[in-house]
Amino acid sequence: MTQSLTERPALRGRWPWSRRTSRLSDITAAVVLFLCEIPVIVWKVFGDGMAVWAAQGEQDRIDAANLASIAWNQQFLYVALALVGLAAVSRAPWTVVSQLLVAGLLGAMLANAQHVYDVEHPAPAPTPTVLYTPCLSGSGTCH
Repeated sequence: MTQSLTERPALRGRWPWSRRTSRLSDITAAVVLFLCEIPVIVWKVFGDGMAVWAAQGEQDRIDAANLASIAWNQQFLYVALALVGLAAVSRAPWTVVSQLLVAGLLGAMLANAQHVYDVEHPAPAPTPTVLYTPCLSGSGTCH
């Protein structure tokens, strides 16, 4: 005689991803997060501009402010991407879209800030080695 295995009842409603988030709460969360994050970004950009202005041309202070801005943008981008993941797990499509917009904005700002910093701070020229000696006018090293 064989025994049949009893089926386990489905755990409905226990996990946030077990059913889709209601449209009203999804749109509410999307709008609230978007309206909270955008002023924070605007205030941070204003603060970074004021820090550069307060440096009064001192390149060390300007570089420190720019590097701090890049680090803050990276961290805030990670937070926005974590919220995208949380919204995706919660099956909240409008929140995912709004957070992807914020993450895209932060990614563009971060790429621009890093590009500007790299352009302003090029890598130093390579030092001459035994295998390579630059040909300088009047140096007698040109072959």
